[in-house]
Amino acid sequence: MDDASTPAARLARQIEFIFEVDRLKEIFRQTINTRSRRPENDAEHSWHLCLCVIVLAEHANVPSLDVLRVLKMVILHDLVEIDAGDTFAYDTAAMAGQHEREALAADRIFGLLPPDQASEFRALWDEFEEKQTPEAKFAAAVDRFQPMLLNCRTEGAAWNRHGVTQDRVLARNRHIAEGCAALWRYAEQMVQEAVEAGHLQPAP
Repeated sequence: MDDASTPAARLARQIEFIFEVDRLKEIFRQTINTRSRRPENDAEHSWHLCLCVIVLAEHANVPSLDVLRVLKMVILHDLVEIDAGDTFAYDTAAMAGQHEREALAADRIFGLLPPDQASEFRALWDEFEEKQTPEAKFAAAVDRFQPMLLNCRTEGAAWNRHGVTQDRVLARNRHIAEGCAALWRYAEQMVQEAVEAGHLQPAP
């Protein structure tokens, strides 16, 4: 008999998952918060992404977007960093093997849930990673845009700390256009303004 076959057992597994993912608050990112200038944690990032989705969904390339599905993806996709850690977007060495590390983490973390929810959440995580559906493309777009916004509004703090240049920012993030062309146009202008203000080094 499955250990989630009774309502009490199912609830117990769900509570353990909820407790485990509280650890997301302790995973810190390279981007910094705009006021305190301390590193943003993954839970704050996930909350901000959800708000971005709600506010910006009207600009998505596909007008009939399933917004609830997008919200599920953006709230779930970084949970794997509890095990795998945050990988800085411009650290090419750390990027090697990132997907494999995160897939193992997804197996463990989502596996804490009852089987039906574990399967649903893992499928949503995979959908985000594959970036093929309109919802996944839009989720990925806001996920890339949010740190760009914070970098621009903190004088390029994370970019400058790691020697990132304009060409690398544009190359890394241009797939924003696949989910939201309007957001990519805004991002390009934002990056150009950061270069003109001296907050981001121009392409060599």
